[in-house]
Amino acid sequence: MRRQRKIHRILAALVLIPGALVILFPFYWMLTASLEHISQLVQFPPQLIPHPLDFSSYPRGLTFLPFGRYFFNTAQIAVLSTLGAVMSASLVGFAFARLHSPTKVFFFTLLLSTMMLPASVLLIPQFVLFKSIGWVNTYLPLIVPAYFGGSAFLIFLFRQFFAGIPEEVFDAARMDGCGNLGLYWRMARPLAVPAFTAATVFHFQFSWNDFLAPLIYINSNSKYTIALGLAGFSSQYGSTPWNQLMAVSLLMALVPILIFFFAQDYLINGIVVASR
Repeated sequence: MRRQRKIHRILAALVLIPGALVILFPFYWMLTASLEHISQLVQFPPQLIPHPLDFSSYPRGLTFLPFGRYFFNTAQIAVLSTLGAVMSASLVGFAFARLHSPTKVFFFTLLLSTMMLPASVLLIPQFVLFKSIGWVNTYLPLIVPAYFGGSAFLIFLFRQFFAGIPEEVFDAARMDGCGNLGLYWRMARPLAVPAFTAATVFHFQFSWNDFLAPLIYINSNSKYTIALGLAGFSSQYGSTPWNQLMAVSLLMALVPILIFFFAQDYLINGIVVASR
């Protein structure tokens, strides 16, 4: 048995290591490109190890455009929308998992069917709606909808997790006089830390990297997010300085990478439990 396990681990490593290298290579290329002069980026064959190292791309890229302001704008949107999405999706998921209703299966199926709709289909009606109430060029279209259920995927994630909690836990709480909100807040919520962590990471990364929604609703440069700032990099310069663009992109990508790194244990646990 030990020999078989060792062979399985070796085979798994032979498969995973090349796959990991393929996935990490774009990140490595972005790092090396940020440390090279613009003339080195266009030479052939390309240098896998930059020489000499040029760190000037980082201060130049960060100061040419107000990326400090863009960072604050993006963080504000991501944190507020993630807070609303996680809390509202957990409430809806708990209702689908633990409350009894003859129409529950129908509405849950209807909810899951919305995941098959392309996001582009909803752009025009949503824009018309938000424009009619004066929300264009504000952060409200990017934050407020998250407080009304979050997304179908997050609701499904919480529903699967709450459905896996033994019914005896809730029966004991009901015998002590605990209501539905009490069951959610006192019993289900403390047990669902992995699900909350997974939902937080998923939605935060989506909100942090979102480009299409800010592009549609935000018009003022002072309200731009990081994604819009990076997209306007080439137009500001006329010709794209790829080394500076890679430097800024690398710094802005560190935030979701670090969040995923520190929350990966809870994230994997939440996905595994919710997938049962």
